[in-house]
Amino acid sequence: MFAPGSRYERVPQAIYVTRDGGQIPYVRLRPFPPAAPSVQVHEVTAYERLDLVAYRFYGDSEQFWRICDGNGELRPDDLEVVGKRLRIPLAVR
Repeated sequence: MFAPGSRYERVPQAIYVTRDGGQIPYVRLRPFPPAAPSVQVHEVTAYERLDLVAYRFYGDSEQFWRICDGNGELRPDDLEVVGKRLRIPLAVR
């Protein structure tokens, strides 16, 4: 259902059965994985977005979710606070 390397790749799937017997596949809530090892820390500066930080460290702006997971947050906005020190996890697959 999802591309290899997607953060949802290993999330369990389920099927919702409607009253009329229709089936709707869906993905269960993605839990936080154990924190990946991190060897770097990054301090957020003014006007810095998490996708830009992800691009800097991973070469891919769509990997921002790795930084969210490594810092125990679901929303990137919660990490985009000037002066906040972010743990940058290693990209482990």
